[in-house]
Amino acid sequence: MSKTAASLAPAADPSRWKALVFIALAQLMVVLDATIVNIALPSAQTDLGISDGNRQWVITAYALAFGGLLLFGGRIADKWGRKNAFVVGLIGFALASALGGAANGEAMMLGARALQGAFGALLAPAALSLLAVMFTDAKERAKAFGIYGAIAGGGGAVGLILGGFLTEYLNWRWTFFVNIPFAIVAAVGAWMVIREPAGSRNRAPLDIPGVVLSTTGLVALVYGFTRAESAGWSDALTVIMFVASALLLFAFVLVEAKVKSPLLPLRVLLERNRGGVYLSLGLAVISMFGLFLFLTYYLQVVKGFSPVKTGFAFLPMIAGMITGSTQIGARLMTRVPPRLLMGPGFLVAGLGMLLLTQLEVGSSYPALILPAQLLLGLGMGTAFMPAMSLATHGVNPADAGVASAMVNTSQQVGGAIGTALLNTIAASATTAYLADHAAEAAAGGPAAQLIQAQAMVEGYSSAIWWAVGILVASSVIALTLINTGRPGVGGPVASGSGEDAELKVPVIAH
Repeated sequence: MSKTAASLAPAADPSRWKALVFIALAQLMVVLDATIVNIALPSAQTDLGISDGNRQWVITAYALAFGGLLLFGGRIADKWGRKNAFVVGLIGFALASALGGAANGEAMMLGARALQGAFGALLAPAALSLLAVMFTDAKERAKAFGIYGAIAGGGGAVGLILGGFLTEYLNWRWTFFVNIPFAIVAAVGAWMVIREPAGSRNRAPLDIPGVVLSTTGLVALVYGFTRAESAGWSDALTVIMFVASALLLFAFVLVEAKVKSPLLPLRVLLERNRGGVYLSLGLAVISMFGLFLFLTYYLQVVKGFSPVKTGFAFLPMIAGMITGSTQIGARLMTRVPPRLLMGPGFLVAGLGMLLLTQLEVGSSYPALILPAQLLLGLGMGTAFMPAMSLATHGVNPADAGVASAMVNTSQQVGGAIGTALLNTIAASATTAYLADHAAEAAAGGPAAQLIQAQAMVEGYSSAIWWAVGILVASSVIALTLINTGRPGVGGPVASGSGEDAELKVPVIAH
């Protein structure tokens, strides 16, 4: 950065580290909610009389609203102001959580979950874009995104622990009520300490056609993958959803290329570094979400762990993610190019996943699962931190919200794909194994139970091989597409060309 530019740079916001506490708390709440309800679902289903056919909608209603409205939420944050969007999102999320905890039937529960997703879609991009515009010094930015990346990566596993405790020792309703104190503290704290930099709003009129096309296209895509998991890939409605999604999103791209004030400026998406982050991160999340699902079932069904014990069994992964984000990623981010953290990070995670392909019914937790989780956590934490930072790095401040929304969108779509794709692969392998051992399974008794357990593990192992390949692909994409150098100590480096080439620090003035 030149001396002239440096002299125009704003003074560091004295409250930025306090603001990080409340932003991180809000992010933790949103990430926790993605997994905490999974643990509580069986109890909630019984209490509310939800049928097996409609059970998945408790998860799907949240995923559809969150995934479908993220781009809209990001642009609203750019237009209203990120602090305003952040606080409104928190208050709305708390009210929706109270509604879910007090639900007296299926309709009330599903409505509450959809509202949680909608307010989460406003809250999540506002949180990430606030970090992007408040932390402009490269070293401080690295530390801030290290903390944020660790929470984004490890929060899901924390949700499994907390969900297990609340469900086992209190009541499933507390998996909703627990969000309320999180949201109140974060909203009050944010309102008091966050001072959003002046001049960073996008005052352009809202692109209504873009909102409609992106929301319906993303909802169709997420629902298509969710339905594929239960109804199969050849199901007529599944195919219709995928075709509709492709047409709607193609129309969205055409509209965005022509309108004066697009919802998602294509410069945000097409700059190779940000595009590389969105693609590689989305693929990596496919592997992670599939693994959470398989390990949870393996530990509870095959190994007989309780919900609380299962949650604690994920602690090594959380520890690895925190270490990778804060001690490896954050320390090296200002010294080496991001691709040299992301590429090797995904490979280390892939090595951990490779260990889990050796999973058997009698596998030892300390000898196999624990070291595999540590490698997964270290690798993902190291890769997540620069990915989160680079996703908004070099973007025009007026586009920070929608660029942040794209990170969340890639993770949300990746999660939906991961759950459906890998679960389908696992189910097919399990069915094939049972067919090959039909005579033993028909004998009944302990031998049949063992065959059933072995079939499940065979399915998990087959799907995990695919997850290994996906992580290798993530690494290759990161190493190939991402070509920006290490951030300079004085401020962000250029990461594109033309008007979008650098973070316009003088614009973000107090």
